[in-house]
Amino acid sequence: MPDIPAPRTSTVAYGLSALDCHGRIADRTVFSALGWEPETRLVVNVTHATVVIVADPNGTLAMTGHGDLRLPAPVRHRCGLATGDRVLLSAHPDRGVLLAHPPAQLDRLLADAHSTLLDGDPA
Repeated sequence: MPDIPAPRTSTVAYGLSALDCHGRIADRTVFSALGWEPETRLVVNVTHATVVIVADPNGTLAMTGHGDLRLPAPVRHRCGLATGDRVLLSAHPDRGVLLAHPPAQLDRLLADAHSTLLDGDPA
C-alpha cells in the first residue's frame, strides 16, 4: 500500500495562467495571497529562465487597474513566452515574491520526476 503523504505545511499559493496577446496573466488567488491589488507597483526580473516579481513602491511596473499582471515584451522574449502559453505561478507570501515559471522551465524542473514516474519506479 502506498504511503500517505504528509500534510502540507507550505504557505505557497499556486496558480496556472495563460498569457494573453498583451502579455497579461490573471490569477486573483495568487495575487491576493501576496496582498497585491490593482496598481500595486512591482519590480520584475528574470533569473534562471524564471520571472521573479516583487512589490516595490518604486517599481517601474504596476498591476493593471483590473488587477492583472502584464509582463513586458523583453521579459516574455527572454523567457521564450508566447501568447497562449500557460505559466505556473507560485506566490511566496513569507518572502513577498511571485515566481512565474514558463513551460520550458517546467520541463526542466520536472524532467527527473516525470522520468521516474513514467519509467515505472514504484516509489
